[in-house]
Amino acid sequence: MGRVTGTPVSGPVSGPPTGSRVPLLVHPLNLADDATAASVHRIGRAAYAIEAGLIGFDAIPALRESLAEMRGRPLNWLGAVSGSGQVAGFLAWVEEDERCRVSIDRLCVDPDWFRRGVASALLRHLSHEVFPGRETEVATGAANGPAVTLYERLGFVRGADFSPVPGLRMASFVRPGRSGPRP
Repeated sequence: MGRVTGTPVSGPVSGPPTGSRVPLLVHPLNLADDATAASVHRIGRAAYAIEAGLIGFDAIPALRESLAEMRGRPLNWLGAVSGSGQVAGFLAWVEEDERCRVSIDRLCVDPDWFRRGVASALLRHLSHEVFPGRETEVATGAANGPAVTLYERLGFVRGADFSPVPGLRMASFVRPGRSGPRP
């Protein structure tokens, strides 16, 4: 795995409850910790419920995933956490060794922290600190305008849309890696 460190986001982001400036630290999350796992599960369900409304599809698998199922997934977890320990958002991924590619499984932000740079901070940390220069892929609901805009703004290139099940259109994105040998 790439290098995962506790790194402050570049500049504080606004945080709840009053929009005050709250610095966040981006670091690995340990889902063996009950409180952390419960926070991640709660945030994921809240974020996916909002995405379900945006894309008009309420059968998103992670929306129905139990806490035990989430913990059992073979994922690496990175979180944006306030000084008080509140998880503002998280990103989970797998490394695809055969392609030297990082595949983002999920990126969720607590709705109280929406539009405050949390998702951008997590993606930048993953691509600059954990896997510098590695190709990264992700998919989101094609009608999820905020996510599509985020990925495009951060240099992801939109690929072909696809429908894994009837009624759901997904947009695929790849952020190209740098040329040359990879770690």
